[in-house]
Amino acid sequence: MTLNSNEIQKILPHRWPFLMIDKVTDCEPGQYADAVKCVSANEMQFCGHFPEYHVMPGVLILEALAQTGAVALLTEPDQKGKLVFFGGVKNARFRKQVVPGDVLSLHCEIIARRGPIGFGKAVATVDGKTAVTAELSFAISDPV
Repeated sequence: MTLNSNEIQKILPHRWPFLMIDKVTDCEPGQYADAVKCVSANEMQFCGHFPEYHVMPGVLILEALAQTGAVALLTEPDQKGKLVFFGGVKNARFRKQVVPGDVLSLHCEIIARRGPIGFGKAVATVDGKTAVTAELSFAISDPV
């Protein structure tokens, strides 16, 4: 399963400037998702992080990974129309700077579920080199 940006917006509530994935390249609903984020110097965060040396904030890379995991969860037929909230981050490691011009490859595998709570292992790479690894937790909820 692949999804373009318009199809992603039918699943996730995020919009510019906070939609952090450009394309889903593979997805097995409830199991994993792979996505791509094309990093551009035109993004808002680079006005202040850092004006003289653009580096994508690690927290935004974690958000991109969480959005990738949310796609994996919300593509399950029984989760359609629900929301996924970031539940937590464990063991995050930042191994490589991500800068404009990089294509960030994102992978999140759902490794456990307990009711509306999901847990994922996430990896972000650039050119095959690991940039970020983390364990993420998610809370699935009905919209308010």
